[in-house]
Amino acid sequence: MSSSTISALIFATRQVSIYLGTAVLVAGVLGGLFNIIVFLSLRTFRQTSCAFYLVIMSFVNIGSLMTTTLSRIMISGFGIDWTQSSLIYCKFRLAFVQLCALTSLTCMCLATLDQFFATCSSLRWRQWSSSKLTYRLTAITVLFWTFHGVPYVLYYGHFQSPTTGQVSCIITNLMFQNYYTYGYSLTLMYFLPTVLTIVFALMAYRNVQTIPYRTVPLVRRELDKQLTEMILVQVVYNFITMTPFAVVTIIGATTNVTNNPVLQAQMQFASILGFFVYYLYWASSFYIYICVSERFRQQFIYVIFDVHMKRLQKVKIPAINRILPQV
Repeated sequence: MSSSTISALIFATRQVSIYLGTAVLVAGVLGGLFNIIVFLSLRTFRQTSCAFYLVIMSFVNIGSLMTTTLSRIMISGFGIDWTQSSLIYCKFRLAFVQLCALTSLTCMCLATLDQFFATCSSLRWRQWSSSKLTYRLTAITVLFWTFHGVPYVLYYGHFQSPTTGQVSCIITNLMFQNYYTYGYSLTLMYFLPTVLTIVFALMAYRNVQTIPYRTVPLVRRELDKQLTEMILVQVVYNFITMTPFAVVTIIGATTNVTNNPVLQAQMQFASILGFFVYYLYWASSFYIYICVSERFRQQFIYVIFDVHMKRLQKVKIPAINRILPQV
């Protein structure tokens, strides 16, 4: 009975990795590209600090999906682990993954904070929402998390099992292993960004409710409402998608499954399922914006069809009556 249960769980783990993982990867990369195109094509967004954070977040989300999700699909779905064959990839993959992941979550926190400042009634607070400050904070964020990734390069390495002879890419330092579980996975990747984004998103939403009673240009008023609505829904969505993986991480850190093959297979299946649900955060922002904001839907259609499609059509049309300069 136990062997059939283990086989069923292993099969389910592979199917979830292949089909759900591929869907998350493809949808996430396409959605991230669409976000970048829309936010960079419209002057309204280019002049907004909050939108700049969302652009950076889209870039690093794509990097995280291409590195982490693709690797997880290959490992759990097809049994191909590139970290086993290359020590360099073993060390630098996780350093790059944490850089993308923490930069994305930091940009999400900064976007909610920026939107709170932008919607404040006090001019003093609104001055904190500026492009110059945004660029500086983004640069500091990338540099900080880059240095934060140095221990990953130092403490990740190859370990060969004495019984099976199989090589694994694991953390070789016990203290860093504890930090990875409780400091990185639970605090930096879940509790801290969840609390900060919820608090500042709710404060920004409260500010937006008072905008009709203040003298604010109509264009700016509608933009603030749009961005606040988009961010608030994404914050709630992030909490829903991130919580299962945090629960699985806590259970895995406090439960010994070494001597129980069935429980080990169950935890592996739960971890894979929680992992891909967690990575819906990296894949879903564009689709959240499309569903939540009618204005964003109109902007997306305008950018794709009225701006870029017409530009491509003009390129295909051969130029006529063009006077070439004499050489």
